[in-house]
Amino acid sequence: MAHVKLHIPGPVEVSEKTFKAFCSPMIGHRGQGFKDLYAKIQPQLQQLLYTKQLVYLSTSSAWGVMEGAVRNLVHKKVLNCMCGAFSDKWFDVAKKCGKQAEALQVEWGSPIRASLIDAKLATGEFDALTLIHNETSTGTMSPLAEIAALKQKYPDVMFIVDAVSSLTALPIKFDELGIDVLLAGTQKAFALPPGLAVFAASPAALAKAATTKDRGYYFDFVEFQKNAEQSMTPSTPSISHVFALASKLDEFFAEGLEARFARHARTNQLTRDWAAKHGFLLFPEPGYESVTLTCVSNGARPGGRVVDAAKLQKLVKDQGFLIDGGYGKIKGTTFRLSNMGDETEATMNQLYAALDKAMAQL
Repeated sequence: MAHVKLHIPGPVEVSEKTFKAFCSPMIGHRGQGFKDLYAKIQPQLQQLLYTKQLVYLSTSSAWGVMEGAVRNLVHKKVLNCMCGAFSDKWFDVAKKCGKQAEALQVEWGSPIRASLIDAKLATGEFDALTLIHNETSTGTMSPLAEIAALKQKYPDVMFIVDAVSSLTALPIKFDELGIDVLLAGTQKAFALPPGLAVFAASPAALAKAATTKDRGYYFDFVEFQKNAEQSMTPSTPSISHVFALASKLDEFFAEGLEARFARHARTNQLTRDWAAKHGFLLFPEPGYESVTLTCVSNGARPGGRVVDAAKLQKLVKDQGFLIDGGYGKIKGTTFRLSNMGDETEATMNQLYAALDKAMAQL
């Protein structure tokens, strides 16, 4: 079958070079070869996350670490900041883990603002909060620095941040922000196959996890730390993913992080320009748009152009490109175009040409 190039919010396109690294010969996960591999990428991961903390590798989707963070760090009550399908889901996950949880819900397409969190944390009811930095269902990016500044006011509250679709596309300075957990899956802006998550935890988070009796094993933060100190993982990792990650990190630093961030900003702006050229509005509140994907309003907001999203998706797919027709309750009234990972101006222009052709057929 002919390959359809992915421009959905994830998984994203994976390069032949990355797949070749993924298919490296197998090694023992407790042998020196794996320790050397992990030790090689550790300083690169620390530089990528702007942290002196060890960065952990979890053979799971990001949701594994998201659940693990709740199990490790919530003793009293967790405030789940909700602005779209995935941040909304974290509220359900917390309750299914048997934790007291409260929803801080804003309208889809609006960001989470620090003032809303401040009012909730001031009650003293919460010892943790969850935040999705870049809500892919709506293409909305909440102001992380503004929110993280509250940590100084509430030092005993664990700030747990999902950067699944933003990490590697813009600087997220873990130590400087002062947050407690930063996590990401590798199938989005990392441009790796699904199945691996990376995350870091603050000293305060590790200390609190050590006092949690029912934190489980597979996602036990204390075990991750103990093993990472020896360049190992608590349980058998997907070694293939780690080979691919090593290859990808070399690419990141060969390009340069600042150049990578700038490339994502350029390709994202090109996508916004394409939408505007065709008379579309964007779904997120102005000023809070994602830099890794563009959520185009297709009737979800008053005004702007409206087309048959399913037909547009099919016409584009017939040309070899897959776009997303919207997610959850805004499916069809939005559509989403990804620019994350390895995409360049040249590759994005190929997508725009296919979209232009499809638009002419509607």
